[in-house]
Amino acid sequence: MPEHLSHLVESAAHSIRTGLKQATQGLIDRESLVDLIALAAVAQEHLLIIGPPGTAKSAAVRRVAHALGGEYFEYLLGRFTEPSELFGPVDLRKLRDGTVETATEGMLPEADIVFLDEVFLASTAVLNTLLGVLNERIFRRGHTLHQCPLKVCVAAANHLPEDEALAAFADRFLLHTFIEPVSENLLEDLLRGGWQVRHKAVSNVTSLEHLDVLSKAAANADMEQVYQPLTHCVSLLRKEGIMLSDRRLVKSLSLISAAAALRGSTKPDARDLWALVYVIPTQEGQEQSREVLHDILQETENTTLNAAAELASLSLATRAQHIIDRAQTLLPEANAPLPEDALTKLEAIGREIDSSFSPSQMPPELKALREKLIGLLEHSANGSN
Repeated sequence: MPEHLSHLVESAAHSIRTGLKQATQGLIDRESLVDLIALAAVAQEHLLIIGPPGTAKSAAVRRVAHALGGEYFEYLLGRFTEPSELFGPVDLRKLRDGTVETATEGMLPEADIVFLDEVFLASTAVLNTLLGVLNERIFRRGHTLHQCPLKVCVAAANHLPEDEALAAFADRFLLHTFIEPVSENLLEDLLRGGWQVRHKAVSNVTSLEHLDVLSKAAANADMEQVYQPLTHCVSLLRKEGIMLSDRRLVKSLSLISAAAALRGSTKPDARDLWALVYVIPTQEGQEQSREVLHDILQETENTTLNAAAELASLSLATRAQHIIDRAQTLLPEANAPLPEDALTKLEAIGREIDSSFSPSQMPPELKALREKLIGLLEHSANGSN
Protein backbone atom coordinates (compact mmCIF):
# COMPACT_ATOMS: atom_id res chain seq x y z
CA MET A 1 0.00 0.00 0.00
CA PRO A 2 1.39 3.46 -0.88
CA GLU A 3 2.76 5.32 2.14
CA HIS A 4 0.38 8.27 1.78
CA LEU A 5 -2.65 5.94 1.76
CA SER A 6 -1.35 4.09 4.81
CA HIS A 7 -0.96 7.42 6.59
CA LEU A 8 -4.51 8.36 5.57
CA VAL A 9 -5.91 5.18 7.12
CA GLU A 10 -3.90 5.65 10.32
CA SER A 11 -5.06 9.26 10.59
CA ALA A 12 -8.71 8.29 10.06
CA ALA A 13 -8.44 5.53 12.68
CA HIS A 14 -6.95 8.03 15.15
CA SER A 15 -9.79 10.46 14.48
CA ILE A 16 -12.44 7.77 15.03
CA ARG A 17 -10.66 6.70 18.23
CA THR A 18 -10.90 10.28 19.51
CA GLY A 19 -14.59 10.38 18.65
CA LEU A 20 -15.32 7.11 20.42
CA LYS A 21 -13.57 8.31 23.58
CA GLN A 22 -15.77 11.39 23.50
CA ALA A 23 -18.87 9.24 23.03
CA THR A 24 -18.09 6.93 25.97
CA GLN A 25 -17.61 9.73 28.51
CA GLY A 26 -20.24 9.17 31.16
CA LEU A 27 -21.40 5.84 29.73
CA ILE A 28 -20.45 3.23 32.32
CA ASP A 29 -19.63 -0.30 31.15
CA ARG A 30 -20.81 0.47 27.61
CA GLU A 31 -17.43 1.00 25.95
CA SER A 32 -17.64 -2.28 24.03
CA LEU A 33 -21.09 -1.34 22.71
CA VAL A 34 -19.75 1.98 21.40
CA ASP A 35 -16.84 0.12 19.79
CA LEU A 36 -19.18 -2.30 18.02
CA ILE A 37 -21.28 0.50 16.57
CA ALA A 38 -18.13 1.89 14.96
CA LEU A 39 -17.01 -1.56 13.79
CA ALA A 40 -20.40 -2.18 12.16
CA ALA A 41 -20.36 1.25 10.50
CA VAL A 42 -16.91 0.74 8.96
CA ALA A 43 -17.89 -2.76 7.77
CA GLN A 44 -21.17 -1.39 6.35
CA GLU A 45 -23.04 -4.01 8.39
CA HIS A 46 -25.70 -3.77 11.11
CA LEU A 47 -25.74 -4.39 14.86
CA LEU A 48 -28.40 -6.03 17.04
CA ILE A 49 -28.32 -5.26 20.78
CA ILE A 50 -30.09 -7.65 23.14
CA GLY A 51 -30.67 -6.42 26.69
CA PRO A 52 -33.28 -5.20 29.17
CA PRO A 53 -34.82 -1.72 28.96
CA GLY A 54 -32.96 1.16 30.56
CA THR A 55 -29.44 -0.05 29.85
CA ALA A 56 -28.28 2.99 27.82
CA LYS A 57 -28.66 1.36 24.41
CA SER A 58 -30.16 4.43 22.76
CA ALA A 59 -27.80 6.78 24.62
CA ALA A 60 -24.77 4.91 23.28
CA VAL A 61 -25.96 5.03 19.66
CA ARG A 62 -27.00 8.67 19.95
CA ARG A 63 -23.63 9.71 21.35
CA VAL A 64 -21.70 7.87 18.63
CA ALA A 65 -23.91 9.53 16.01
CA HIS A 66 -23.23 12.97 17.48
CA ALA A 67 -19.49 12.31 17.59
CA LEU A 68 -19.45 11.22 13.94
CA GLY A 69 -21.84 13.82 12.58
CA GLY A 70 -24.23 13.15 9.72
CA GLU A 71 -27.98 12.58 9.80
CA TYR A 72 -29.37 10.53 12.69
CA PHE A 73 -32.77 8.86 13.00
CA GLU A 74 -34.20 6.87 15.90
CA TYR A 75 -37.62 5.40 16.60
CA LEU A 76 -39.35 3.21 19.20
CA LEU A 77 -41.32 0.62 17.24
CA GLY A 78 -44.64 -0.93 18.24
CA ARG A 79 -47.21 -3.28 16.79
CA PHE A 80 -49.18 -0.40 15.33
CA THR A 81 -46.25 1.56 13.89
CA GLU A 82 -47.05 2.53 10.32
CA PRO A 83 -44.38 2.47 7.58
CA SER A 84 -44.94 6.21 7.05
CA GLU A 85 -43.70 6.87 10.60
CA LEU A 86 -40.27 5.58 9.57
CA PHE A 87 -40.01 6.16 5.86
CA GLY A 88 -42.16 9.26 5.39
CA PRO A 89 -45.72 10.05 4.27
CA VAL A 90 -47.06 9.85 0.74
CA ASP A 91 -46.66 13.18 -1.06
CA LEU A 92 -50.31 14.27 -1.36
CA ARG A 93 -49.64 16.85 -4.07
CA LYS A 94 -48.16 14.23 -6.38
CA LEU A 95 -50.81 11.70 -5.39
CA ARG A 96 -53.46 14.02 -6.86
CA ASP A 97 -51.64 13.67 -10.17
CA GLY A 98 -51.73 9.89 -9.85
CA THR A 99 -48.10 9.45 -8.75
CA VAL A 100 -47.33 7.59 -5.52
CA GLU A 101 -44.15 9.13 -4.07
CA THR A 102 -42.87 9.31 -0.50
CA ALA A 103 -41.61 12.47 1.17
CA THR A 104 -38.48 11.06 2.84
CA GLU A 105 -36.95 14.30 4.13
CA GLY A 106 -35.90 13.93 7.77
CA MET A 107 -36.91 10.25 7.82
CA LEU A 108 -35.04 6.94 7.92
CA PRO A 109 -34.17 6.79 4.18
CA GLU A 110 -32.21 10.05 4.55
CA ALA A 111 -30.24 9.01 7.66
CA ASP A 112 -26.60 7.99 7.97
CA ILE A 113 -27.02 6.31 11.37
CA VAL A 114 -30.28 4.69 12.51
CA PHE A 115 -31.42 3.30 15.86
CA LEU A 116 -34.60 1.22 16.07
CA ASP A 117 -35.75 0.19 19.54
CA GLU A 118 -38.02 -2.83 20.15
CA VAL A 119 -37.46 -3.78 16.54
CA PHE A 120 -39.20 -7.17 16.74
CA LEU A 121 -42.50 -5.54 17.64
CA ALA A 122 -42.73 -4.02 14.16
CA SER A 123 -45.36 -5.14 11.66
CA THR A 124 -44.59 -7.29 8.64
CA ALA A 125 -45.08 -4.24 6.39
CA VAL A 126 -42.44 -2.27 8.30
CA LEU A 127 -39.96 -5.17 8.46
CA ASN A 128 -40.30 -6.01 4.76
CA THR A 129 -39.61 -2.41 3.76
CA LEU A 130 -36.76 -2.21 6.23
CA LEU A 131 -35.10 -5.31 4.77
CA GLY A 132 -34.62 -3.57 1.44
CA VAL A 133 -32.96 -0.62 3.15
CA LEU A 134 -30.68 -2.85 5.26
CA ASN A 135 -29.63 -5.22 2.49
CA GLU A 136 -29.44 -2.94 -0.52
CA ARG A 137 -29.42 0.61 0.92
CA ILE A 138 -32.41 1.27 -1.34
CA PHE A 139 -35.88 2.46 -0.32
CA ARG A 140 -38.70 1.49 -2.69
CA ARG A 141 -42.30 2.59 -2.46
CA GLY A 142 -44.57 3.30 -5.39
CA HIS A 143 -42.65 5.50 -7.80
CA THR A 144 -40.05 6.31 -5.15
CA LEU A 145 -36.63 4.69 -5.59
CA HIS A 146 -34.22 6.29 -3.15
CA GLN A 147 -30.55 5.41 -2.61
CA CYS A 148 -30.01 5.54 1.15
CA PRO A 149 -26.78 6.95 2.66
CA LEU A 150 -27.12 4.51 5.59
CA LYS A 151 -23.80 3.63 7.27
CA VAL A 152 -25.21 1.46 10.04
CA CYS A 153 -28.55 0.46 11.51
CA VAL A 154 -28.52 -0.46 15.19
CA ALA A 155 -31.57 -2.34 16.44
CA ALA A 156 -32.44 -3.30 20.01
CA ALA A 157 -34.73 -5.78 21.70
CA ASN A 158 -35.15 -7.41 25.10
CA HIS A 159 -34.47 -10.91 23.79
CA LEU A 160 -33.90 -12.86 20.58
CA PRO A 161 -37.16 -13.83 18.86
CA GLU A 162 -38.44 -17.41 18.79
CA ASP A 163 -40.71 -16.85 15.79
CA GLU A 164 -38.97 -18.20 12.66
CA ALA A 165 -39.82 -15.19 10.50
CA LEU A 166 -38.47 -12.76 13.09
CA ALA A 167 -35.41 -14.95 13.66
CA ALA A 168 -34.67 -14.73 9.93
CA PHE A 169 -34.93 -10.94 10.17
CA ALA A 170 -32.58 -10.92 13.20
CA ASP A 171 -30.08 -12.89 11.14
CA ARG A 172 -29.75 -9.90 8.79
CA PHE A 173 -27.87 -8.13 11.59
CA LEU A 174 -24.34 -9.51 11.28
CA LEU A 175 -23.19 -8.37 14.72
CA HIS A 176 -25.01 -9.42 17.87
CA THR A 177 -24.13 -8.14 21.32
CA PHE A 178 -25.69 -8.86 24.71
CA ILE A 179 -25.71 -6.37 27.57
CA GLU A 180 -26.76 -6.47 31.21
CA PRO A 181 -27.48 -3.75 33.81
CA VAL A 182 -24.38 -2.18 35.35
CA SER A 183 -22.93 -4.32 38.14
CA GLU A 184 -23.22 -3.25 41.77
CA ASN A 185 -19.55 -2.29 42.13
CA LEU A 186 -20.04 0.34 39.39
CA LEU A 187 -23.23 1.92 40.73
CA GLU A 188 -21.53 5.09 42.00
CA ASP A 189 -19.79 5.50 38.64
CA LEU A 190 -23.17 4.99 36.96
CA LEU A 191 -24.70 7.84 38.96
CA ARG A 192 -21.81 10.20 38.26
CA GLY A 193 -21.71 9.23 34.61
CA GLY A 194 -25.46 9.50 34.19
CA TRP A 195 -25.38 13.07 35.46
CA GLN A 196 -22.56 13.88 33.03
CA VAL A 197 -24.41 12.34 30.06
CA ARG A 198 -27.51 14.32 30.92
CA HIS A 199 -25.77 17.67 31.19
CA LYS A 200 -22.84 17.43 28.78
CA ALA A 201 -23.50 16.95 25.08
CA VAL A 202 -21.11 15.14 22.77
CA SER A 203 -19.25 17.42 20.40
CA ASN A 204 -18.65 16.49 16.76
CA VAL A 205 -14.94 15.61 16.98
CA THR A 206 -14.62 13.35 13.94
CA SER A 207 -16.54 12.94 10.69
CA LEU A 208 -18.24 10.52 8.34
CA GLU A 209 -15.45 11.26 5.87
CA HIS A 210 -13.02 9.46 8.18
CA LEU A 211 -15.49 6.60 8.41
CA ASP A 212 -15.62 6.44 4.62
CA VAL A 213 -11.81 6.30 4.40
CA LEU A 214 -11.78 3.28 6.71
CA SER A 215 -14.71 1.61 4.93
CA LYS A 216 -12.91 1.91 1.61
CA ALA A 217 -9.68 0.59 3.12
CA ALA A 218 -11.55 -2.35 4.67
CA ALA A 219 -13.32 -3.16 1.38
CA ASN A 220 -9.97 -3.27 -0.46
CA ALA A 221 -7.97 -5.05 2.24
CA ASP A 222 -5.51 -7.84 1.50
CA MET A 223 -7.09 -10.84 3.28
CA GLU A 224 -4.45 -13.47 2.54
CA GLN A 225 -3.22 -13.63 6.14
CA VAL A 226 -6.77 -14.29 7.39
CA TYR A 227 -8.12 -17.20 5.36
CA GLN A 228 -6.08 -19.99 6.98
CA PRO A 229 -6.38 -18.93 10.66
CA LEU A 230 -10.08 -18.14 10.19
CA THR A 231 -10.65 -21.60 8.70
CA HIS A 232 -8.94 -23.08 11.76
CA CYS A 233 -11.17 -21.05 14.09
CA VAL A 234 -14.32 -22.21 12.32
CA SER A 235 -13.18 -25.84 12.49
CA LEU A 236 -12.64 -25.54 16.25
CA LEU A 237 -16.08 -23.96 16.69
CA ARG A 238 -17.79 -26.67 14.65
CA LYS A 239 -16.19 -29.40 16.76
CA GLU A 240 -17.92 -27.80 19.76
CA GLY A 241 -21.26 -27.57 17.96
CA ILE A 242 -21.05 -23.81 17.31
CA MET A 243 -22.28 -23.42 13.76
CA LEU A 244 -22.32 -20.42 11.46
CA SER A 245 -24.19 -20.25 8.18
CA ASP A 246 -22.08 -19.89 5.06
CA ARG A 247 -23.47 -16.38 4.60
CA ARG A 248 -22.52 -15.23 8.11
CA LEU A 249 -19.10 -16.83 7.80
CA VAL A 250 -18.27 -15.09 4.53
CA LYS A 251 -19.62 -11.78 5.84
CA SER A 252 -17.40 -12.11 8.92
CA LEU A 253 -14.51 -11.18 6.62
CA SER A 254 -15.95 -7.67 6.33
CA LEU A 255 -15.81 -7.30 10.13
CA ILE A 256 -12.28 -8.63 10.33
CA SER A 257 -11.10 -6.23 7.64
CA ALA A 258 -12.96 -3.37 9.36
CA ALA A 259 -11.25 -4.24 12.66
CA ALA A 260 -7.89 -4.03 10.90
CA ALA A 261 -8.76 -0.67 9.32
CA LEU A 262 -9.75 0.71 12.73
CA ARG A 263 -6.31 -0.18 14.08
CA GLY A 264 -4.82 1.63 11.09
CA SER A 265 -3.95 -1.33 8.86
CA THR A 266 -5.09 -2.60 5.46
CA LYS A 267 -3.65 -6.08 6.01
CA PRO A 268 -5.87 -7.99 8.46
CA ASP A 269 -4.23 -10.83 10.37
CA ALA A 270 -4.64 -12.89 13.53
CA ARG A 271 -4.87 -9.71 15.62
CA ASP A 272 -8.29 -9.03 14.04
CA LEU A 273 -9.96 -12.45 14.37
CA TRP A 274 -11.72 -11.38 17.57
CA ALA A 275 -14.48 -9.82 15.45
CA LEU A 276 -15.67 -13.36 14.61
CA VAL A 277 -17.04 -13.76 18.14
CA TYR A 278 -19.73 -11.11 17.53
CA VAL A 279 -20.92 -12.90 14.38
CA ILE A 280 -22.09 -15.83 16.53
CA PRO A 281 -25.79 -15.05 17.03
CA THR A 282 -26.47 -16.33 20.58
CA GLN A 283 -25.10 -15.26 23.95
CA GLU A 284 -24.32 -18.84 24.93
CA GLY A 285 -22.48 -19.40 21.66
CA GLN A 286 -20.40 -16.25 22.11
CA GLU A 287 -19.42 -17.22 25.65
CA GLN A 288 -18.45 -20.72 24.54
CA SER A 289 -16.50 -19.40 21.55
CA ARG A 290 -14.33 -17.22 23.81
CA GLU A 291 -13.19 -20.35 25.60
CA VAL A 292 -12.75 -22.44 22.45
CA LEU A 293 -10.71 -19.75 20.68
CA HIS A 294 -8.95 -18.40 23.76
CA ASP A 295 -5.40 -19.37 22.75
CA ILE A 296 -5.79 -18.09 19.18
CA LEU A 297 -7.30 -14.79 20.28
CA GLN A 298 -4.40 -14.01 22.60
CA GLU A 299 -2.84 -12.21 19.61
CA THR A 300 -5.71 -9.71 19.59
CA GLU A 301 -4.70 -6.07 19.31
CA ASN A 302 -6.81 -2.97 18.65
CA THR A 303 -6.27 0.33 20.46
CA THR A 304 -9.27 1.95 18.76
CA LEU A 305 -11.76 -0.79 19.71
CA ASN A 306 -9.95 -2.06 22.76
CA ALA A 307 -13.04 -2.68 24.92
CA ALA A 308 -14.83 -4.81 22.32
CA ALA A 309 -11.61 -6.63 21.44
CA GLU A 310 -10.91 -7.36 25.11
CA LEU A 311 -14.42 -8.66 25.73
CA ALA A 312 -14.21 -10.96 22.71
CA SER A 313 -10.70 -12.27 23.24
CA LEU A 314 -10.07 -12.09 26.98
CA SER A 315 -6.44 -11.50 25.97
CA LEU A 316 -3.89 -10.05 28.37
CA ALA A 317 -2.69 -7.48 25.81
CA THR A 318 -6.12 -5.96 25.30
CA ARG A 319 -6.86 -6.06 29.01
CA ALA A 320 -3.62 -4.21 29.69
CA GLN A 321 -4.54 -1.53 27.15
CA HIS A 322 -8.01 -1.19 28.68
CA ILE A 323 -6.48 -0.66 32.13
CA ILE A 324 -4.09 1.95 30.73
CA ASP A 325 -6.93 3.79 29.00
CA ARG A 326 -8.99 3.87 32.22
CA ALA A 327 -6.06 5.12 34.26
CA GLN A 328 -5.28 7.90 31.79
CA THR A 329 -8.74 9.39 32.30
CA LEU A 330 -8.03 9.64 36.06
CA LEU A 331 -4.40 10.76 36.13
CA PRO A 332 -4.00 14.48 36.91
CA GLU A 333 -2.25 17.02 34.73
CA ALA A 334 1.39 17.79 35.57
CA ASN A 335 1.72 19.22 39.13
CA ALA A 336 -2.07 19.13 39.60
CA PRO A 337 -3.46 17.70 42.86
CA LEU A 338 -5.00 14.24 42.80
CA PRO A 339 -8.77 14.39 43.50
CA GLU A 340 -9.96 12.18 46.35
CA ASP A 341 -12.36 10.15 44.20
CA ALA A 342 -9.62 9.58 41.60
CA LEU A 343 -7.26 8.37 44.34
CA THR A 344 -9.65 5.58 45.32
CA LYS A 345 -10.13 4.51 41.71
CA LEU A 346 -6.39 4.54 40.97
CA GLU A 347 -5.80 2.37 44.03
CA ALA A 348 -8.35 -0.10 42.64
CA ILE A 349 -6.59 -0.06 39.26
CA GLY A 350 -3.29 -0.80 40.97
CA ARG A 351 -4.82 -3.80 42.72
CA GLU A 352 -6.32 -4.96 39.43
CA ILE A 353 -2.90 -4.82 37.75
CA ASP A 354 -1.28 -6.90 40.50
CA SER A 355 -4.08 -9.47 40.53
CA SER A 356 -4.27 -9.84 36.75
CA PHE A 357 -0.61 -9.84 35.67
CA SER A 358 2.47 -11.58 36.95
CA PRO A 359 5.72 -9.57 36.60
CA SER A 360 6.72 -11.71 33.60
CA GLN A 361 3.38 -11.14 31.83
CA MET A 362 3.20 -7.40 32.40
CA PRO A 363 3.76 -5.28 29.24
CA PRO A 364 6.31 -2.42 29.58
CA GLU A 365 3.58 0.25 29.31
CA LEU A 366 1.66 -1.36 32.17
CA LYS A 367 4.81 -1.62 34.30
CA ALA A 368 5.42 2.10 33.75
CA LEU A 369 1.82 2.86 34.73
CA ARG A 370 2.16 0.73 37.88
CA GLU A 371 5.29 2.60 38.94
CA LYS A 372 3.56 5.93 38.31
CA LEU A 373 0.58 4.89 40.42
CA ILE A 374 2.84 3.80 43.26
CA GLY A 375 4.58 7.18 43.16
CA LEU A 376 1.30 9.12 43.12
CA LEU A 377 -0.23 7.11 45.95
CA GLU A 378 2.91 7.37 48.11
CA HIS A 379 3.07 11.12 47.51
CA SER A 380 -0.59 11.46 48.43
CA ALA A 381 -0.12 9.40 51.59
CA ASN A 382 2.92 11.45 52.67
CA GLY A 383 1.03 14.67 52.00
CA SER A 384 -1.80 13.65 54.28
CA ASN A 385 0.54 12.85 57.18
